[in-house]
Amino acid sequence: MAMMKTKQEVKVQFNRIFKESNRTKKRYRVLKGSAGSGKSVNIAQDYILKLGDSRYKGANLLCLRKVDVSNRHSTFSELKGAINQIYGKKASSYWYVNESSMKLRSKVTGNEVIFRGVQHEKDREKLKSINFPNGDLTWIWIEEATELYEADLDILDDRLRGILNNPNLYYQITLTFNPVSAQHWIKRKFFDYTDDDIFTSHSTYLQNRFIDDAYYRRMERRKRQDPDGYRVYGLGEWGELGGLILTNYKVTDFDTSFSNFDFKVNAQDFGFNHANVIGEVGFKDGDLYLCKELYEFEKETNELIALANKQGFNKKLPMYCDSAEPDRIKMWQKAGYKARGVKKEPGSVHAQIDYLKQRTVYIHPSCINTQKEIQQWKWKKDEKTNTYTDEPVNYFDDAMAMLRYCIESVRRGSVQIKTFKGGL
Repeated sequence: MAMMKTKQEVKVQFNRIFKESNRTKKRYRVLKGSAGSGKSVNIAQDYILKLGDSRYKGANLLCLRKVDVSNRHSTFSELKGAINQIYGKKASSYWYVNESSMKLRSKVTGNEVIFRGVQHEKDREKLKSINFPNGDLTWIWIEEATELYEADLDILDDRLRGILNNPNLYYQITLTFNPVSAQHWIKRKFFDYTDDDIFTSHSTYLQNRFIDDAYYRRMERRKRQDPDGYRVYGLGEWGELGGLILTNYKVTDFDTSFSNFDFKVNAQDFGFNHANVIGEVGFKDGDLYLCKELYEFEKETNELIALANKQGFNKKLPMYCDSAEPDRIKMWQKAGYKARGVKKEPGSVHAQIDYLKQRTVYIHPSCINTQKEIQQWKWKKDEKTNTYTDEPVNYFDDAMAMLRYCIESVRRGSVQIKTFKGGL
């Protein structure tokens, strides 16, 4: 394939905090930071610029998540966004994008990007035989690196070896993550140990000059309502998010077709300043399967209805909602959805949590916001006694409320399963 001219008109803006990380050629580039710090956006732009630069011809990138398909809504999406941001209307002239196979290739250099996971042993074996038609595997980006085992990284590390023909090329593994636990192997391996091969970076949303005002206000609320979580997700500090409420969940790909479940429901937690969340949940053998989510801030009800319609939420399914918002429920009913309020009573939240804890909650990789919430949903901490109470933290729990609502009629036994199948 004939290569295009290498002169390109590009447009990119970086946060200053990442200037040194974009320049380093050290083998391990480890970016720890808060949510909203811009670290993933920065890495995506950095890679797209380098992969499309003729000086780095022969470089190829492997993007990795624990679950392969999670890449579609994270690394793949970020890199596509970087291409569009940098090249604008001329993006297709410089980059080939294959949506179905999740592959990117620079039309200038022939450099490629592929996406993989390490969830299963067969996935790890495939990593040992990765080859590219042009050049070598030189760079690896591990997003949400805390998902991986240390052994997973060791397998990847072994892949980066051999003499590189281009003197401008170098081997490098980049890790991006929120530092959830101070006990994690990443801290021991890269932050408690000094080595000339290691570059580390710490960034927060406060240093992100592109952050929107609404996100800033949300983080400020979290500072007041959930200080422990704010230290990790707001300041990017190492923490120990003990007292997690749900650990019985799995992020995995599955067929979301209605026929694969005993029944399905929709559920919704209303919000504006905090998230408004809608979930489509399938039930099979008593377990829950979150098939898709709609997760939006500062949207009016009519806007949310339009988004739900566009995303294809099934109007024939019952939709369980917060009963404290009867006017909103009526609007959803007028729009054709079978919206109804859940019955609230003393102790119902704890009963819902107990029910959820006795099942396995399967989360489709596309439901990235529910994944983030469930990983940090925890019990309140008594700072005087340093122990956890029996009350959940009432912050960043909107998707969790949606999950609580979705099981209400089943938990109470007030609706027959056949009701959920009727009319479909």
